Amino acid sequence: MHKFANPARFLRISRLITPWCFILTLVSLVVGLYWGLFVAPEDYQMGSAYRIIFVHVPAAHMSEICYGFMAVVSVVAIIWKHPLADQSARAAAPIGAAFTALALLTGSLWGKPMWGTFWIWDARLTSELLLLFLYFGYMAVWEAIDDRVQAARIAAVVALVGAINLPIIKFSVNWWNTLHQPASLLKSGGSGMHPDMLWPLLISILAFYLYFVTVLLWRIQTLIIRRQIRGLQMRLADEKNKKGLN
Repeated sequence: MHKFANPARFLRISRLITPWCFILTLVSLVVGLYWGLFVAPEDYQMGSAYRIIFVHVPAAHMSEICYGFMAVVSVVAIIWKHPLADQSARAAAPIGAAFTALALLTGSLWGKPMWGTFWIWDARLTSELLLLFLYFGYMAVWEAIDDRVQAARIAAVVALVGAINLPIIKFSVNWWNTLHQPASLLKSGGSGMHPDMLWPLLISILAFYLYFVTVLLWRIQTLIIRRQIRGLQMRLADEKNKKGLN
């Protein structure tokens, strides 16, 4: 992976990949959501209210995937000192926070007709809310510390410590008696969903994955360019100082 550590090489390769990712994201998002929201049959118990899963489930899934990605690249940054690892984690944080907020919002909208309330301190909901705060804390570290090296080191530690919450979110419905329904997409014996509902959900999840990759590449590119501009500004400032001394 160190061959991609060179910012110029990464920019060149990512700029070739990003347009295709964007097109695939758009196509899969339109197909998945249209199929799920307008073509898939109604649920025999929940009626059309269940259709929110075509947004809620992918968002909730990606909220964990994004944080897991941040934790993995933080390990890479700490152990192997990969130059772009910290920037990748930093770029992923706002995307993951947006997915988490969307999961909480859509979950609340679903909870009102199903549970009679927008919010309950359920184990799954509470741990998901904690995940949102972890994203905010990670981003706050980068904003609060001017020294980029120190900020990257502390942020990596925050990401790794916060990763403890991921298995809690995943298995909370099994460990505690919660209102949140257990997994029906992936379980032993196969999916518990009808294919007419399962396929649009899988396509929607794929669309959210592609969206993550697309926006992640855009954000990394932006961070690299900002760092290059900052470096150029510092060199120009140093040259002015030297000329002033002479």
